[in-house]
Amino acid sequence: MSDAEKRARSVGLWLLALAGMILVNVVLGGLTRLTGSGLSMVEWQPFTLLPPMSDAAWADMFVKYQESPQFHLVNEGMDLAGFKGIFWLEYIHRNWGRLLGFAFLIPFVAFLVKGFITKREIPALATLFLLGAAQGVLGWAMVASGLKDRPEVSHYRLAAHLFAALVLYAALLWTGFNRLPAPARIDPASRSAKTSKRHALMVMVLLLITIPVGALVAGLHAGLYYNSFPLMGDQLLPNEAWDMAPAWLNFVANPVMVQFVHRVLGMATWLTTISLLPSALRSSVPGALRWRIALVPVLATVQFGLGIATLLSFVAIPLAVMHQVNAFLLFGSAMCAYVAVRRSGA
Repeated sequence: MSDAEKRARSVGLWLLALAGMILVNVVLGGLTRLTGSGLSMVEWQPFTLLPPMSDAAWADMFVKYQESPQFHLVNEGMDLAGFKGIFWLEYIHRNWGRLLGFAFLIPFVAFLVKGFITKREIPALATLFLLGAAQGVLGWAMVASGLKDRPEVSHYRLAAHLFAALVLYAALLWTGFNRLPAPARIDPASRSAKTSKRHALMVMVLLLITIPVGALVAGLHAGLYYNSFPLMGDQLLPNEAWDMAPAWLNFVANPVMVQFVHRVLGMATWLTTISLLPSALRSSVPGALRWRIALVPVLATVQFGLGIATLLSFVAIPLAVMHQVNAFLLFGSAMCAYVAVRRSGA
């Protein structure tokens, strides 16, 4: 491996580590939403890193929380000890996002000084940092929507927040994977490789739609409707899926229709990943590529099972969190397969 390849590999691993940190924050974000902790901090305070350090500071923060709709409508009997119990998860979630900023900036400067990053690469990497900063702003806009009249964040902003995280995650993975050493070359005319590359791309596109729709499901609490599978009750699509007017509004605001759409997208994604299996089993495809391709349908099958289990359990928190994080892992595996096959010459 040449010095240039070693430098590129170091930058690539750094970017993939950042993607991993985003995955951790997706878990934390899911937990804050499912436990009701996300509305415990009623001020943004983007430059405040430390938690309350005195009894007076805790009391002041609790007083501010008592003015929120969540306290009045959900947690009216909560005392200071109970408030601390929901505060810490949101505090960790926010500060993990800030830690991501430092984890980007410090190595970025170091790599720039050492010459690991060229001037031509600076705009793309700076864009990644700006995307991360925008994600923090969007996160606060989401939280703010639940601090006015009702203790629920806007499901539109929730979907936008998760989609922005997915876009940043995808950008980091793409940039990181393309800086790692290229896999073994394969025959450019290989129909199997070309098919797997096309299907991996289709999986990524489907997930870019399915994951935000999943956020709409979460924001509308649509997972608590029709907890049966494969039918919704005794119907494929219940009549109330069309209750809203105009008709298009049902697809983004009607919990029954949104759950149905998420089901259909989930099944379409899973079936698309199954089409990758023939490529994963062909001896003409190098082993290093085969396992990358095979991992996609494996994770998709796990994801499909987790989705059903989450629905049947009436959205049990552990299952719901695993379902959310595995969606990101599935997307990452599809991108890993796509990039590997693409760089192998197919």
